[in-house]
Amino acid sequence: MKKILSLCAWGILAALTAFPALARNAPDRPSANSAAPSRPTIPVWPGTAPGSEDWTHSERVTEGPGGSKVYANVVHPTLTVYLPEKAGANRTAVILCPGGAMRMLGFAEPERTAEWLNSRGIAAFILKYRVVPDAPAGGGRPPGAPRAGIPQRKMPMGMGKELSFREILDRRGNANPVPDDQEHLKVIRMAIADGRQAIRILRRDAANYGIDPQRIGILGFSAGGGVAIGTAATESPDAYPDFAATIYGPSLVDVTVPPQGAPLFIAVMDAHFNVTNGCAALFALWKEANRPVEFHVYDHGSGPASGMPVATWTDRLYDWLVARKLVTE
Repeated sequence: MKKILSLCAWGILAALTAFPALARNAPDRPSANSAAPSRPTIPVWPGTAPGSEDWTHSERVTEGPGGSKVYANVVHPTLTVYLPEKAGANRTAVILCPGGAMRMLGFAEPERTAEWLNSRGIAAFILKYRVVPDAPAGGGRPPGAPRAGIPQRKMPMGMGKELSFREILDRRGNANPVPDDQEHLKVIRMAIADGRQAIRILRRDAANYGIDPQRIGILGFSAGGGVAIGTAATESPDAYPDFAATIYGPSLVDVTVPPQGAPLFIAVMDAHFNVTNGCAALFALWKEANRPVEFHVYDHGSGPASGMPVATWTDRLYDWLVARKLVTE
């Protein structure tokens, strides 16, 4: 029963990612579509990604909104490259972490964001990180999955008890709805390792992409925001980002902000289950560590009914990057 409830909780989180925050694009924000050109990709690890050596499943790709891709069973993490026109490039780079409840990765939102970043002269790299596979490494039926031929009772909508701001803060910002699920926690740590390795690769090869090795940030959506936060909360000097952002994505692990913790940008709606309180806890933890943080909470009455931030969060992000001298106009 615990595993069934766990899958239900993560399934609901996945559903939240089906309503992209940029659905209402402003005229100057290009939209991803099926006619988009093929983009180069970079392997994140030189061989098999550490920790998933015994994974035998195969990656699955389906078509998402507007012809974008949705990935499941990711085994080999990659970075998809989006570079701006050389004439307008400002040498800043952002790694984009898609959302999908740690069970899939929807590329529609990061693709739109990558194109918008390019229009501002910023290089973008979409991180395809590891997620919880459909089946265990040894094969067989995933925990909580329905048995063939057996009618299944519909699970009630809900993710358990909503946590207060204080409860999440006491958990060091961990808003994970199933914090004791070791299967998920193991893969969350793998995804964070993918994020940190992506930072190392771009910093090492910065000259190849025309970027400044000291202006590499990471931004995540929903569960991808949790990956971005986990990446930012590192003590490894070669792996910490120069800035971080999370868009309706709280931490999925306990957070200790390092002394050199990256400046953080947060955007969230005001009534988004544990996400809102989780993001508020991140703001408090960054302030407690005396690290720079900007926090935007959008009135749910002025945004899409899905609970996502209003489309202008990108403008606020750009203002913040300029104010922190992370981009030059």
